[in-house]
Amino acid sequence: MFEILYGKNSCIEAIKKGREITEVLITNNNKELIPLFKEKKLNYKIVSKEELDSLVKNNTGSNQGIVCKVLSYEYSSLNDIMSDDNNSLIVMLDGFEDPHNLGAVIRTCEITKADGIIIPKNRSVRVNETVSKVSAGAIENVKICMETNLSQTIKTLKKNGYWICGAEALDESKSIWDMDFKMKTCLVIGSEGFGISRLVREECDFLVKIPMWGKVNSLNASVSAAVIMYEIRRQQNSK
Repeated sequence: MFEILYGKNSCIEAIKKGREITEVLITNNNKELIPLFKEKKLNYKIVSKEELDSLVKNNTGSNQGIVCKVLSYEYSSLNDIMSDDNNSLIVMLDGFEDPHNLGAVIRTCEITKADGIIIPKNRSVRVNETVSKVSAGAIENVKICMETNLSQTIKTLKKNGYWICGAEALDESKSIWDMDFKMKTCLVIGSEGFGISRLVREECDFLVKIPMWGKVNSLNASVSAAVIMYEIRRQQNSK
């Protein structure tokens, strides 16, 4: 099975990382990329804008004149993303259904050098062409693990020294500013509509929240993830 990647950053990063690509399609305005295709010994073809748009059906005009046909995304194992580093950071996404949110979290994970992302096998968006495009190529540098049972996965993480921090704006939750994140951390972010599921929340060692002062009482899930991840990294990297 192959998937479609589109957009310059997504495609170029996939090519540079050695992703298995069966064919590259470009429009005339991307001819400067041909030396890269030849260097990587890739099959390529110059096609019309209309042909590219027909391949990226739900995102017409956003392909930036390049599409790659790649083999299906290969997920990592839990062992692949766990680390012995005391400053390890893993992000667990409980019930994300919006590919734009997943793509945004992947981008933040790459920038903050998180060790990986865990998503559930069921009731969750998977890596697809939209996720890859939104991540702007970061998908090629972030390990994503797909697990059947998040509660059981948390137990395994705890056995390997991780502390589980769930992002949930409840009265008993601690402000991220009052939390000590200098430890191996798994940050759990719930879906926008339902938050963290009950069974997963009960497995969390801590619940944390972002201080807010405005009239709107919540942030987009991927924005919340980014704010908390940066606070975790700020603490972990401070002397």
